[in-house]
Amino acid sequence: MQTELCKKLGIDLPIFAFTHCRDVVVEVSKAGGIGVFGAVGLSPEMLKIELDWIDEHIGDKPYGLDIVIPAKYEGQGEMDPEKLEQQLRAMVPQEHYEFADKVLAEHGVPELPEKQEARLLSWNEAIGSQLVEQALHRPNCRLVANALGTPPADLVKRIQDSGRLVGALCGRIKQVEAHRDAGLDFIVAQGGEGGGHTGDVGSIVFWPQAVDAAGDVPVLAAGGIGNGRQMLSAMATGVQGVWTGSLWLAVEEAHAQPAQKQSYFDASSEDTVRSKSWTGKPCRMIKNDWTEAWGSSDTPDPLPMPLQGLVSYNAMIRTNQYADKGDCQKVAFNPAGQVIGQVTHVESSRNLIMRLLNEYVEALEYINNLTAD
Repeated sequence: MQTELCKKLGIDLPIFAFTHCRDVVVEVSKAGGIGVFGAVGLSPEMLKIELDWIDEHIGDKPYGLDIVIPAKYEGQGEMDPEKLEQQLRAMVPQEHYEFADKVLAEHGVPELPEKQEARLLSWNEAIGSQLVEQALHRPNCRLVANALGTPPADLVKRIQDSGRLVGALCGRIKQVEAHRDAGLDFIVAQGGEGGGHTGDVGSIVFWPQAVDAAGDVPVLAAGGIGNGRQMLSAMATGVQGVWTGSLWLAVEEAHAQPAQKQSYFDASSEDTVRSKSWTGKPCRMIKNDWTEAWGSSDTPDPLPMPLQGLVSYNAMIRTNQYADKGDCQKVAFNPAGQVIGQVTHVESSRNLIMRLLNEYVEALEYINNLTAD
């Protein structure tokens, strides 16, 4: 099942697993796919600790890094993280902080022992470029992907000059063309049903159009891939691999707390929504009281990225730390695609890889039998 992109990366299977869990990265890569570590929310110092651990446990297998540098965001152009943070803090109305605290209090989410000032997450070039620097001196880190927009040209050059592949996610044809014209090494075409920041067009419509628009640039399919049958559907459109995310949220190695994993198991494919309530850009997640509160006509409107991230910073920490307290899961940030309805139990990452392959082969045999004489 090696595509040309697989051969370039030195992997056996065209399965790319986006995850914020270092253990999942290692297990997927050891199973023949490639784990891609999501770095958003981490400081360069924190990322170094995570990547050091991955390097120590992954052996000779490759892995990737996922960052978020939006094509457009508030404060764009300021490359000093501290100055950018000060600039953006001054732009956040106090009523937004107060409303966020009110929603958490109403749901019994405990406060932190010590009040933490909102910190700027890595949804900007100032911090994102520093995260990339952590990857450029690690032989096993073979690719860098940007989740929102074409990466800055100088960053693309630095990554490629280091011998690594650089790509980006997108949800529109004009974004595919922008990635292609920027000389990226691969493009992740994500349908609107995918988790996280997505566009409006569905996967089965978008994938083949993206392949055609990308020309010679390899395309990976993302959004709506929850089993081997869906993987076969994606590969049939001409892509060179599948980029999966929601599948890994509740695997055995995922660090999510039991209450959070249960919220994934309880969700159906109708229980997600695209909301700006956490990040400031449309992001697909499990809908709950938090998304409903910020979507009401009589409450504050979410601020643009990355300002809304400053507002939701405290909520992210508290709902993660106190996942099983009060009605925490009713206001927690749980990005997930519509395939979350297919995530119903805990299984190991290795078993999940094998299940995808077995289902893929069974589906392929079904198709072959239809065309047999």
